[in-house]
Amino acid sequence: MIELSLNNVEKYYGANQALKDLTFQVSKGVRVGIVGRNGTGKTTIFKVITGIENYDNGIISIRKGSSIGYLEQIPDYPSEYRAKDVLNEAFRDLLELQSTLRELEVKMSTVEGGELNYTIKKYGDLRDIFETKGGYEIEEKMSKVCNGLGFNQDFLNMEFNDLSGGEKTTVILGKILLEGPDILLLDEPTNHLDMSSMSWLESYLTEYNGTVLIISHDRYFLDSVVNKIVEIENGTAKSYAGNYSSYVEEKDKVYLEELKRYENQQKKIRSMEESIKRLKDWADRGDNENMFRRAFSMEKRLEKMEKVDKPVLDTRNIKLNFSIQDRSGKDVIGVKGLQMKLEGKTLFNNLNFSLKYGERVAILGKNGSGKTTLLKTILGEISADEGEVKIGVNVKIGYLQQNIHFNNEDDTVLDIFREGYICSETEARNILSRFLFYSEDIFKRGKNLSGGERARLRLCQLMYKDVNTLILDEPTNHLDIMSREMLEETLNKFQGSIIFVSHDRYFINKIADRIDELSNGTLKSYYGDYDYYKEKRLNYNNVEEPHKKSKEYTNKKVEDSKKTIKDTPNAKRIKEIEDDIKKQETLLKEKEIELDLYSTDYIKLNDLYKEKVDLKDKLDKLLDEWIRLNE
Repeated sequence: MIELSLNNVEKYYGANQALKDLTFQVSKGVRVGIVGRNGTGKTTIFKVITGIENYDNGIISIRKGSSIGYLEQIPDYPSEYRAKDVLNEAFRDLLELQSTLRELEVKMSTVEGGELNYTIKKYGDLRDIFETKGGYEIEEKMSKVCNGLGFNQDFLNMEFNDLSGGEKTTVILGKILLEGPDILLLDEPTNHLDMSSMSWLESYLTEYNGTVLIISHDRYFLDSVVNKIVEIENGTAKSYAGNYSSYVEEKDKVYLEELKRYENQQKKIRSMEESIKRLKDWADRGDNENMFRRAFSMEKRLEKMEKVDKPVLDTRNIKLNFSIQDRSGKDVIGVKGLQMKLEGKTLFNNLNFSLKYGERVAILGKNGSGKTTLLKTILGEISADEGEVKIGVNVKIGYLQQNIHFNNEDDTVLDIFREGYICSETEARNILSRFLFYSEDIFKRGKNLSGGERARLRLCQLMYKDVNTLILDEPTNHLDIMSREMLEETLNKFQGSIIFVSHDRYFINKIADRIDELSNGTLKSYYGDYDYYKEKRLNYNNVEEPHKKSKEYTNKKVEDSKKTIKDTPNAKRIKEIEDDIKKQETLLKEKEIELDLYSTDYIKLNDLYKEKVDLKDKLDKLLDEWIRLNE
């Protein structure tokens, strides 16, 4: 049964077309992830579905009687409203009915005769309605959502208007979940959640009885929840079955298939053109009318042939490369005996931390646990009550903060970049274009930049500083999926050390080789990626031994594994595979460099892309075999 469909929907903002012949449909109970670059019209789709904004052409059909839940902006509530009162709004009709039932219960104890019989009947009818609509499940539902989103009693009793913007958004998310609409529209639902709440929301949505449409850059979340992807590009939609990872694989496959179809047709066209030319030459030499007719007939067939468009790789990605001139010493950062209280709350309790050269450490913890404060303490921006922070020899730190501000917000993008990197305007333009700042973009004022533009400009500044240690606070915030993937590729090539705080579990899996969980003022270390941390955290007793990650092995990790290879029955084959892995990784890096060099040569780029896909497939197979032999 079709719950929702959009057919040839068009939407304009003045002369700018946001949606162009947008067509897709969603069956009842399907969970859809809507993906695409920032600014491609994803949120606009939600607004036209809900009627918040009009559309110019096309048809939007919603199953008769279906209810829609969508948070566009935070509503205004009376000043005395508590967070709990806002959540109770989801059950307003039922709570009013419950109040009526209680009044009838009182009345039944005071009336007699016919009026009592009438009251009893009315009470029974209303109680049946109350039960059918789930009135007796209100407390259970409320408890489930409050526990899942981390709302304790103190929080529920806080006045709604005193909450932060993120807290208000999370409360409204809870209210919409409690309402249980037939169609749930969620725009970046994980933005203000900690990881435990994200995991709960994933489970909640996979069991949700209705239809769910989700706009999200959280690839881990999309992998866990959705079973269909709708990609928005240039205002149009293309649908893929499966979760985010399936979509990526299918998109690569479709691209290669379309490229092959295009190349085959081009080959056929060239062959037909040569045949036509040959037939005409023969006809001219022999004055052969039949040859002319055959040439003419073939020309007509060529004209009528439905031409296949050449598929184009999206090369509009941030192109990042760090240039490290000097590496740091072995001991990069050391934190010992850190003690800190903030507003009466203990943030750090004899906290110890160390970072060695080449390590990539993710700091995880609940919201408010002190993750950002720890980064700022390491940087010397905040002083601890007790303890010491030591920065190693020749350590040069680059810092990407969560809320990015520039020294002079009135300066242009061009001026802000050149403030820290002396170069000509032409060179600056070339560099900024690699970070998607084109033509007039470089004259935007800092104060007018979006969150994503601020992040890109700060990353651009970092790339052109001589740094060998990165401290990153929520580095993927405001970046679309393609930019996140490009950042991941760049950080994996980075030859220095990295500490970062992130809620992006997909990003953590790609980058981290150690997870440090900040809880109760101390750190616990897990040597592996996020999936390993998630699996092992409940069984944590002591610092875990280094763990082999599934497919994200680096050369260092393969080298470390050699310590135990001698004792395995497949030692010879394992050694061969490790040598092959090194070769494949080297070839992949070389291919990445070639892709950058030929980013404007689309013919060469297509060939290189196919070669990269082949190399990656070979590497994946080698890694699979390596894992199997070491199990």
